[in-house]
Amino acid sequence: MKCIITLLIAFTQTSLLMAQSQSTFVEINPNGTVQIQNNLSSGQTLDNLTWASNSSMACWPATQNAKFNGKHQFHHFNLPPHAEVEITLVPDDPNQNMSLYGYQVPSTSSPVLPPAIHACTSCEADHKWDYPKRGKTQDHTRHIFFNSIENSYTVVVGVTGPEGLEEGGYSLNLTMKSKVPNTIEQAPLTVYTAEAVKGKTMAYEGNLADGTPLLDLSWAANSSMACWPSTQNAKFNGNHVYFLVQLPAQSEMDIRLVPSDAKANMSLFAIQDAANNTALPPDILRCTTCEADHKWDYPKRGQTQDHTRSVHLNSTTSDYRVVVGVSGAEGLKEGSFILEITLR
Repeated sequence: MKCIITLLIAFTQTSLLMAQSQSTFVEINPNGTVQIQNNLSSGQTLDNLTWASNSSMACWPATQNAKFNGKHQFHHFNLPPHAEVEITLVPDDPNQNMSLYGYQVPSTSSPVLPPAIHACTSCEADHKWDYPKRGKTQDHTRHIFFNSIENSYTVVVGVTGPEGLEEGGYSLNLTMKSKVPNTIEQAPLTVYTAEAVKGKTMAYEGNLADGTPLLDLSWAANSSMACWPSTQNAKFNGNHVYFLVQLPAQSEMDIRLVPSDAKANMSLFAIQDAANNTALPPDILRCTTCEADHKWDYPKRGQTQDHTRSVHLNSTTSDYRVVVGVSGAEGLKEGSFILEITLR
């Protein structure tokens, strides 16, 4: 009899664990969007949320557990190398409060699910704010973001609600952008040579219509480049036009982009590297410094922004090459501009 009771207890514990370990696999094509519709009513309740605040997970602090104590629905998908994915949760009822989280782990066909998960590569969460944030607004939707560089990952997405929420329909939108396959060739870049004269400002005319989109922007977020985070790639996904200029030793350089149309959304970046380097994006792997300027996502205290963009570079004892990139934001492919280069 003792043996039978032990087996029954073990079976019950296994059944409970299985009830908390169901996740729907989602197939996402590269550079595509998938929408999932579901309801929390068929999800699982997690009695233990301590895993989320462990330092090896860092999904949300334990003080926010009340935002995640409803039923949980799990979905998972594959994130290939050189890719990024935006995940948006949209409750069917705009008045219903839901929370969204996700974690990234090395690629696997059967990911470990909460509460058994103990470590991950990264974890992101979004829930109703406790207080307003300056320059930002929040509605009923929730958003998280993941990206990859050299390796593939499995991403597990959890949808839940606060205060024991057990029912509510929702849509989950997953938009993936990934590196274009090698079968699609990058069109030749438009590259001009510019001159910088000490003590003067040189002005050069250009037009985005003469350039071409850069199919691969993953290089910009690499730690050896650090031009801009991949979350800002949309600010640089239009046509690109490049200018090459020399930065002498013991000098400072100010670069200013002035679109002819004040309503044209353009971005500017400058890569400072060795004077004899010849690599250009997307093949450039490292640099001395990279600076970028684009339209802000929200106001900055004590600062204002117009349609112009500017960056600053300096040198000490060595000469440098500077690759100046002018790009359209949000797919902008046409627009004249003036590029001003001041050398001091």
